[in-house]
Parts: sequence; structure tokens; C-alpha cells
Amino acid sequence: MQIGPYQLKNQLIVAPMAGVTDQPFRNLCLRYGAALAVSEMLSSNPEVWDTDKSRQRMAHAGEDGIRSVQIAGADPDMMAHAALVNVQQGAQIIDINMGCPAKKVNKKLAGSALLQQPELVKAILQAVVAAVDVPVTLKIRTGWAPEHRNGVHIAQIAQDCGIASLAVHGRTRQCMYKGDAEYDTIRAIKQNVSIPVVANGDICTPEKARSVLDYTGADAVMIGRGAQGRPWLFREIQHYLETGNKLAPIEVDEKRQVMLEHLKNLYALYGEYKGLRIARKHVGWYLDQEAQRSFRADFNRLETVEEQRSMLERYFDELVKN
Repeated sequence: MQIGPYQLKNQLIVAPMAGVTDQPFRNLCLRYGAALAVSEMLSSNPEVWDTDKSRQRMAHAGEDGIRSVQIAGADPDMMAHAALVNVQQGAQIIDINMGCPAKKVNKKLAGSALLQQPELVKAILQAVVAAVDVPVTLKIRTGWAPEHRNGVHIAQIAQDCGIASLAVHGRTRQCMYKGDAEYDTIRAIKQNVSIPVVANGDICTPEKARSVLDYTGADAVMIGRGAQGRPWLFREIQHYLETGNKLAPIEVDEKRQVMLEHLKNLYALYGEYKGLRIARKHVGWYLDQEAQRSFRADFNRLETVEEQRSMLERYFDELVKN
């Protein structure tokens, strides 16, 4: 799959997820085989850029792979300015968020709320594409409600405006994350545009990735929640796509190494106070089985980096013994 001058090595892309796809997580997914990892959503409002959260999201030093930065907003001029600033700071691809269903985003008419206003969608896309000399991509949902699936129309607008590729989550804004993703709309979009189309939603296994690619005809799949606590999912999917066979589950020693490295990088990026709190949710995803509930509860009460490291080390030592 080609996005502007960038040839992706495979069909696997990491979805942008606020509070999840920070640099440590993106780099892990890329190491495990993802061809592209899109950054967390960044507001186009410059008034909020001078915060620790925004500065961390706008920093690209030490970034692996192609640097794709997602921006969100509803004002064409502000979106164009945000795109330009991020390109100046190292972004190689600008991704536009028109898929987020969160109320705090939609009440500002950003995210998937924009799907109700095709003319505003057009104005934003034209402004951003004209402002930068890097590829601009777009992420949408299938529409704003099940009875208003206008994904094909929005996709055609995107193509006409010069969007380089389009990612589509198989739910409407009204659906949030409830129910099952549907792929009929994604398939119809792929049949009606010539730009690359990326299928997103409920892709959590190698078999599901294969079936979605086959059914929709999409050029790639975008994986979000399925990779939380499982960055090695990209390796598993790629092996399955290439061979038709499933890889053996990840070894305990490798999982230990991944988790400890992930935590180390979170502490380095966010500092101890915030880093150990962010580490709690990632450990909760890595160790999400019912039998691990007691461990998670104890881990979430720890208040120092050293305590978190030591508890994880002891956990894996016990696993090896048993």
C-alpha cells in the first residue's frame, strides 16, 4: 500500500487511540511488524498546545518508522495551521480525525460529528491538503447513525479533495463501540473510490484480519483495541497472512521483556508520577485474565516505579517456577 511517497511494508496499521498510542506503544507495535502507527489525536486549537500532554504528542524525537500525526477540529483555517505546525515539527503524514465518537469531541463539532456536514468536511480537507506538502489521510466512521450511513459520499469527497488514503471504522457515531462492526459499508466505499482504503473495527485475530481484507477488498487493516496489551498481534497477523498458519503464543520470557521495557519507556516519557499511573492501564491490558484480577488490584495500589518493576519481576519469576 502506498501513501504518497511512502510504500508500506505490509497491510497492518496501528489505529490512533487517545491515551494509548503514545510513542512507547507505537514503537512497540512497529517493532512487532506494523507498517505504520498513527499518533494520538491532537487538537487543532493552539491554545491547548502549551500543555505537557500536547507537547508529548507533538514530539517526534526518537520516533521509529513513518511519522503520522492525527489532528482534530472543525475550523478549516485552524486545521490547516495545525497541520503545517506539525509538519514543521517532523510529521511526515497528517491524518484528519473525523471518526472519534466521544461526546467531548463531538460537542465541538469535531470527530465523527463532522459527517453530518459534508460541505464542512470538504472545506476542512481542501484547507489541510493545500497547507502542507506531505500526504494527508482521513479517518471516518460509516456515518453518524445506522439510518444515515453516508460513508461512500464522504469517501468520494475525500478522494476529490486529494486525500491520500482513507481509514473507515465499521460503526456509526451513534453506535460508539457497541455491537459488532459491519464491513458492508467499507466494501462499498472500496468499490466507489480509487484511493487506498483501510478497514478498521473489531480486528483482534489473524483470522479476522484475513476475512476482513478478503471481504472488503481493503488495501490494509487498522488495528486499535485488539493490540492493547498485545503489540505482538501484528507479528501474528502478518505471519498468518503470509503462510496461512498461526504462530505459537508468545513465550513468557518475551512477554516479561516487552512489559518491563514498555514500563521503562513510559516512566522516561511521562516521569514517575504520571508514568506509573499510565503503566497501570497497560499492565491491566497485558494481564487481563480473570485469574490475574488479584494481581492487577495489588499492582494498581503501588505508588513507586521500583515497586511496579519489582512486582512484575516477581510475577514472572513465579510463572517460570510453575
